[in-house]
Amino acid sequence: MVTPVNPPPLDRTPPPPRTLSSLPEGVRVRVLRAVHGDPRAAADLVPLLTERQAAGHDPLPTEPAELAPALLRTRRAEIQALPDDTRLLLLLAAADQYPVPTHAFLRAVTAVRLDTRPLEAAEATGTARATTGGVVFRDAWTTIAAYETGSPADRREVHRLLARVLRGDGEAPGRSWHRGAGALGPSARLTAELRAAAEQARDAGRLPLARALAEHAAALCLDPRERSRLLARAAVHAWQSGDGDRARRLAAAGHDEALTGVLALRAGNASEAFDALLAAARTPGEPAGAGGGQLAVVAQTSGDPERNGDGLHVSPASAGAPDGPDAGQGATAAQEHALARARAAARWPSVPAPGTDSPESARPAARAASGRAADLPSSSAVAAQVPAAPPASRPGASPRAADPSASARTPRRSASPRSALSPASADTSRPSASPRAAHLLTRATEAAIYTGDLRRCREAAQVAEALGVVSPGTLGGLGAAFEGRYEDARDLLMAAAGRCGPGGDPTVLLHAGIAALLLGDHTLAATATLRAVTSARARGATATAVQAMEFRTYADFWTGRPRAGEAAATEALAQAYATGQDNGACHLQAALAMFAAITGDAELCRERAAAARSYALGRGLGLPAALAQWALAFLDLGNGRFPAAAARLRALAGFGPGHGHRAIRHLATPHYVEAAVRTGDTRVARAAHTDYHRWASAVDSPDDLALSARCRALLAPGAEAVEHYRTALDLHARGTRDFERARTELLFGAALRRLRHRTEARDRLHSALAAFEQFGAPHCAEQARAELRAVGAPDASARGGSDATSGGRAADPAARLTAQQLLIARMAADGATNREIAVRLALSPRTIDHHLRGVFTRLGIRSRIELVRLLGEAERDRGRP
Repeated sequence: MVTPVNPPPLDRTPPPPRTLSSLPEGVRVRVLRAVHGDPRAAADLVPLLTERQAAGHDPLPTEPAELAPALLRTRRAEIQALPDDTRLLLLLAAADQYPVPTHAFLRAVTAVRLDTRPLEAAEATGTARATTGGVVFRDAWTTIAAYETGSPADRREVHRLLARVLRGDGEAPGRSWHRGAGALGPSARLTAELRAAAEQARDAGRLPLARALAEHAAALCLDPRERSRLLARAAVHAWQSGDGDRARRLAAAGHDEALTGVLALRAGNASEAFDALLAAARTPGEPAGAGGGQLAVVAQTSGDPERNGDGLHVSPASAGAPDGPDAGQGATAAQEHALARARAAARWPSVPAPGTDSPESARPAARAASGRAADLPSSSAVAAQVPAAPPASRPGASPRAADPSASARTPRRSASPRSALSPASADTSRPSASPRAAHLLTRATEAAIYTGDLRRCREAAQVAEALGVVSPGTLGGLGAAFEGRYEDARDLLMAAAGRCGPGGDPTVLLHAGIAALLLGDHTLAATATLRAVTSARARGATATAVQAMEFRTYADFWTGRPRAGEAAATEALAQAYATGQDNGACHLQAALAMFAAITGDAELCRERAAAARSYALGRGLGLPAALAQWALAFLDLGNGRFPAAAARLRALAGFGPGHGHRAIRHLATPHYVEAAVRTGDTRVARAAHTDYHRWASAVDSPDDLALSARCRALLAPGAEAVEHYRTALDLHARGTRDFERARTELLFGAALRRLRHRTEARDRLHSALAAFEQFGAPHCAEQARAELRAVGAPDASARGGSDATSGGRAADPAARLTAQQLLIARMAADGATNREIAVRLALSPRTIDHHLRGVFTRLGIRSRIELVRLLGEAERDRGRP
């Protein structure tokens, strides 16, 4: 007999309904923006989203009927219940406000002598009210309903009326909009008028209006190719104005894969963006005379389309592309590279041979000749400072750069003539690349840098060389740094950093700020990025303003202003989410994790880092993933968990989308050297320091050279470290990275204590303590207090009246232990045996046992289990805001 086997019943419980609070933060912010902040409309929209839209992979709906159909039906019913005369006045008012405000309602009413008393019916129902400036609707959805309830014929009539009364200076774009909205069908004449009006609105900084005009021009256009170009322009204007969802939909409607790839750099998968852009760059573009150059509108900014940085006129026709800031870019890329080298050589001449008199070489602040950076802002630029290790030997390399023990004050050599031109620019027999290919390869290089994938960087470089393209400006410098050509990178970055005059193009200013950051001039970086924000906002380029705020936070980070940087990054994060720049928001999450690490907020640091790494892994974003990892490592370093910090920083070398980033590892080299020395792994630390010193020597940044000297001090035995620390502090005095200067003083004071130079050690440690308290870094300040107690200084500086002099357990164990005891206690709490701790600290197991007994006595505990619990509680307390 066979016993029947009944399968378990299927779980037919429906999944919980999707709510606004269950959406990712970026999607939630965009939903609220799309529905004009109306919670009822948001509740209407959320259940209608697809899985990909709810996850942030696809753009949200943009049409009102798709956003809030139920609410819109209710508002329409309310409008339709009003008298005909009232609805006509409301239609006229709504057409004057939606979707383009033109402020012509009162003039239109006067022109045709309309009676406005019927508006009293709308006031009685609370639908709208009349004011001296026009009609004010109850909410945005009432405005939309008032417009959409009108018949097509009535809508055309009110648009024609509004067009007739718009005759003032600067009202031509609004007049063209109403003329187009009043058209019966496609019209080549109206298409041309709307296209010209869109350009005029763009030049005036009215990007939402420019988008609406270009989009409507596409709707009236009969030529499919021209329609695609107009949709691309509309997508660019939508993106720059901060409407990311509409920009992505318009790009898809125009079937422009390359434009979609450009937008994916900020809102999609960076690896897929790279593949799309590189494939498009390899595809021959259209000739200029046949309406080609469509990609020149990709990623336009609101800058002057007619001039480059040298003041030379670039004709769109001769460049083979339509007007726009990227016009002519590819045709002049090689020349810009050569000019950058020539300018650098003229400003920073070669150093005479040793033994001859020469003035001290000028610090390479970004004062290079001004020029135009045609490439879009890179979200990855700050991290891509100095990535790949250079070849073992390279013609033209500076002897000082190869020898990390050389003096930090040695003037640097100028770049060798051999490297003044890249192969692409030197080969005059090779045909010049089209502007389209140059633009797309610049974007592909940006995507490769953003992913942190060295294979993709090399692939982009190979295609660029084959096509004769040299990446200009900041991205060209970053590409050279990735290849280990540090002198070439320096010259290109200096040329880009010099383009930071007030009132300039926001993208150029942003690139100048990024270049200044890479060169170590943080004051100039702060100035350039602030000017970029101001210029972008004046031109209506919201997306560029968000990017500029994103990089402004780095200047605050390096110069020891964590609270100001955190506030700026938080504001930029909200705007990045609102404008659909989710990749930039991920980058900002990682930056906020670093600020939390500086201020000792462990819980917030881990939360921010986890959010950034989770998103980055799914989008192939190596840069923010690596920055978040660095933040966690810095948190470990500040709390004495040196093995964990070293392990995290070693992992940053891993390449692969969304995982590691060698550039971030390079920037974190001083922290890695510190952690590695504490764990006894100096071999890899020395190799990392050698490459770091080479970059510091190439850019001649006092801050980078100071950190290189600090690394050398950490790697030097005993008393040899003292002079290296003094050199580091001398260089810090010429720089701006005050937080790292305080860390150098802390390390120097600890070294002096071990050498029994107690008086100077106290001075250094007191200076470090004051700086950390000013920066709001309590865990670093506690390290300085512990060192002061170890050197015998009074503990009066400890805040809150610690229990160090009272019986019983202290509220914070660090307040009762010396620096050595605290270090050993943390290692023991992490599970290390006495013998393992002895090996790491180069001490005997008997000494470790003696220290642990002292730890137990001071803390009033009897076992390691209690030690783990006590240190864990103290760490959680320090991590609270």
